[in-house]
Amino acid sequence: MDQGNTAFLLIAAALVLLMTPGLAFFYGGLVKAKSVISMMMLSFGSMGLIGVLWVLYGYAIAFPGAEGTLFPWAIDGSALGLNSLLETPEGAAYPPLAFVAFQATFAIITVALVSGAIADRAKFGSWMVFAGVWATVVYFPVASWVFNFGLAEDGSFAYGGWITHGLQDVFGVGAIDFAGGTAVHINAGAAALALALVLGRRVGFQKGANVPHNPPFVLLGAGLLWFGWFGFNAGSELAADGTAALAFVNTIAAPSAALLAWLIVEKVKDGKPTSVGAASGAVAGLVAITPACASLHPVWAIVLGLVAGAVCALAVELKFKLGFDDSLDVVGIHLVGGLIGTLYLGFFANNTGLFMGGNGAQLLVQAIAAFSVMIYSFVLAYLIGFVIQKTMGFRVKNEDEIAGIDTSVHGEEGYVLTDAR
Repeated sequence: MDQGNTAFLLIAAALVLLMTPGLAFFYGGLVKAKSVISMMMLSFGSMGLIGVLWVLYGYAIAFPGAEGTLFPWAIDGSALGLNSLLETPEGAAYPPLAFVAFQATFAIITVALVSGAIADRAKFGSWMVFAGVWATVVYFPVASWVFNFGLAEDGSFAYGGWITHGLQDVFGVGAIDFAGGTAVHINAGAAALALALVLGRRVGFQKGANVPHNPPFVLLGAGLLWFGWFGFNAGSELAADGTAALAFVNTIAAPSAALLAWLIVEKVKDGKPTSVGAASGAVAGLVAITPACASLHPVWAIVLGLVAGAVCALAVELKFKLGFDDSLDVVGIHLVGGLIGTLYLGFFANNTGLFMGGNGAQLLVQAIAAFSVMIYSFVLAYLIGFVIQKTMGFRVKNEDEIAGIDTSVHGEEGYVLTDAR
């Protein structure tokens, strides 16, 4: 067992777990002061619930081994409760549980990302039901489609899901998704759009009606997300090597460029660059580079960041034109950014993209992967959300929304400015 790689993977897992509290700050700063507790609790609720489900059966669905390679939904019964993963096979690079822990943090952050679309108006209990069902029937299977690394006889992780290995068998190349552009960002963004449609618009929804109450929280959250993202991207190599170093550098280059591009768009369009724009631009670049971080020259990573930052800055305005209330721009940043990063690889991926290797098949499989995940996630998220809304109710009462859902849902206030005692 390589103790260096084991340490690298465990540290990467800790970094990715930090992203969810970072997301809570990022989202919490964007909402109204009277719903900051509710917003942050959606992320922390995801941490608790998905962490348990992952141990009980999530890993067994997401990583069913070779028998699940070409099937869209499978389960490894021996991995339920992680029973078959407690011992480290001889010759393995690291304990299987290190990989289990790393992937658990991916599941947690993906579910938490969805919550940004339903800010200011969702019941906590209903969200927890949605999170558990959606993770079970959408995230865990989709993770299998993209990652599905099983243990080979020599103790190494092998195999791949239908999006990677399966498409390669058909088209000669598999889709590239190094760290989860499809499984995490497109997946969460599509589900967010579905939930935004199910819950409907907030009271008084219009451009300029909902101003972020705490931009410093947004900047803090973006900083924590960026910090954790190094574990997300570089850690996905599962080894401290040159590929991890490339992913690390690209995780600096792309979001830096995206931050600048977003600010330029803001300056041209609105006259002023904003702190929230800087934070959002960095996150858009991080989203876009996620699938591509190990497959691009750093200069092309900068180009990707510029494209993602500019396009996502424009895409967040679509909710006002199309009339859906994606409260915190999960669609405009994660769905659009994930699509950009995934499809960009079809053109510029090292040695195989259309412009870098003359391979049109790479663009085709990238599109198949991206839109398959998007459609699957959107349809099932809409159905799950619709059933919850029609049974136990998903949205709070309008009067509770107006008064502030921190007190009505959690009995707490984010800011107690006076001492009544």
